[in-house]
Amino acid sequence: MNKIKLDKEEKEILETFERGEWKKVKNLKAEIEKHQEYARKTLKKDKRVNIRISSKDLEEIQALAVENGIPYQTLMSSILHRYIHGGLIDKPRPNKTLNSDG
Repeated sequence: MNKIKLDKEEKEILETFERGEWKKVKNLKAEIEKHQEYARKTLKKDKRVNIRISSKDLEEIQALAVENGIPYQTLMSSILHRYIHGGLIDKPRPNKTLNSDG
């Protein structure tokens, strides 16, 4: 019999389920509608802003956007949204422009 290999996050989810930590949603339809409304409000882009940033930063944002297959404006909006809501994790990124001499 083949065993499915789970990653760390999947194992944690399975363990919490097996411990009975999951609860049924009382009104599933209303809960889905509520979260759909949250998503609509989050994704609605109804304001325009103009900012000045360095050309180097813009080039790096554009490169990251290409790597992720999304428009750079979408990436910038996503970064701002995650920052506002505490979703950014400070993670070192290798600096491609510096040589080993510093």
